[in-house]
Amino acid sequence: MHDLLPAGDDLVLLDGGLATELERRGHDLSDDLWSARLLLDRPDEIVATHRSYFAAGARVATTSSYQASFEGFARRGCSQDEAAALMRRSVRLARDAAEAAQADDGVRRWVAASVGPYGAVLADGSEYSGDYGLSDAALRDFHGPRTEVLATAGADLLAIETIPSEQEATVLLHVLDEMPEGTAGWLSVTCADATTSRRGDGIDRVFGLARGHDRVVAVGVNCTAPEHVEELVRRAVAASGKPAVAYPNSGESWDGVTRTWGGDGAGVDPTAAARWVAAGARYVGGCCRVGATDIARLAATLPVSGRRPG
Repeated sequence: MHDLLPAGDDLVLLDGGLATELERRGHDLSDDLWSARLLLDRPDEIVATHRSYFAAGARVATTSSYQASFEGFARRGCSQDEAAALMRRSVRLARDAAEAAQADDGVRRWVAASVGPYGAVLADGSEYSGDYGLSDAALRDFHGPRTEVLATAGADLLAIETIPSEQEATVLLHVLDEMPEGTAGWLSVTCADATTSRRGDGIDRVFGLARGHDRVVAVGVNCTAPEHVEELVRRAVAASGKPAVAYPNSGESWDGVTRTWGGDGAGVDPTAAARWVAAGARYVGGCCRVGATDIARLAATLPVSGRRPG
């Protein structure tokens, strides 16, 4: 894996929601595997979606492994080996898109392997509560094997994302430390407001867990309402001593029962995003309900670095 720590004021533009663009392309992602289902039956569409974000100006593709797990694929009849191969495929598809985009314009892109929370695999919206009722050991047994597969699949770093609680963040940082030498990643928490995680933990304490972890390149938030991001970025930088990562959702809320988004979503506003950068964000993009058009607006207005970070 590569060191993607930006130098000085450099900014790395991330992609938006993979599922958002896949749905725009006509795919029904309502089953338990969500976008990971297309690893089985439409890998070409995953590549095309990564390409759409690169065309919009993104420099990083986040893989379709957020909801991928041994347990989830087993429910589809996949063996352990087949499930691992599908997770590795998510990285290879993103890499194929990155290399194709670079061949077109000579600009280097990177691949972040998505390590989603335990709640994502339950497909019931519990990543927005973190209320799993699991021990630390059970969470490590879940995250360790899948993270190792993704860490050795050829990605540039791990996107440990949408983490709702101090408990799961603590476990995943231990898991990251146990990965092969050279493995790096960011830690991104999903928050209820500007001061607490979705589980209700004090966010300064959660961000502070990453202080001193050399393998963590950035700390911040994703799948959080945009209006909270500026303050959360400030807190992430102060508590962790690291650059921040910020890729909120549109501001809409997810209903895990009906599996629908509701409420008003203003999206990711470039003016607001500029304030996140001023507050210390060095990785900026979008999450659920933020699409390629939104990323193109950010690319047109933010001081995005076109060279390799670091």
